[in-house]
Amino acid sequence: MGSSDLLESFVREAIAAGQERAAIAGVLADAGWSDSEIEEALEGWADPNAGMPPVPRPRPYVSARDAILYGLLFISLAVLCWHINQLGFGIIDFLVDDVADRYPGTSSLRWSIAILVPFLPLFLALDRRIYRHTREDPGQKRSLVRRWFASITLLLAVLTLLGDLSATVYAALSGELTFRFVLKAALVAITGLLVLAYYRGEIND
Repeated sequence: MGSSDLLESFVREAIAAGQERAAIAGVLADAGWSDSEIEEALEGWADPNAGMPPVPRPRPYVSARDAILYGLLFISLAVLCWHINQLGFGIIDFLVDDVADRYPGTSSLRWSIAILVPFLPLFLALDRRIYRHTREDPGQKRSLVRRWFASITLLLAVLTLLGDLSATVYAALSGELTFRFVLKAALVAITGLLVLAYYRGEIND
């Protein structure tokens, strides 16, 4: 039995015996447990009612199925964001004249469209499946895998926005802030903000 199991078992027995939570916390602190460990252990159990034993509260879990599902969703979203921006860049290059590039190629447009054709339906299908499963079983929102991938996605979105802002400031300082550049920077910012909006509730659910 691991140390966390021992702590959980002790807290359960102490609550079942009618001990006050403050007294349990004090005894555990004297034994060397940290405040965060004590708080987590106590939060794992609800107070018993009408002779019932302590009731365990729902806890986050790890699932291999969730790792595959959310991993595919994460990869699909990353691919979509990248190639939507690449496609947007190609369209901007084609429509907005720039003296530095009079004859933009279209191969990047074709490649981005080719990538989006399979990945967009995949992302939408995965998103719909996850939404349906969490609506039918709200407990799936406690998946640690779900929160990990959401955290990674939010981190990358924030870093993208910071990089986009830094590139825009640099272009302005160096006198290279053309209309075409502004449109591309705006496209990246919009993509990052949409990702942030999509995942804004994942961490705290």
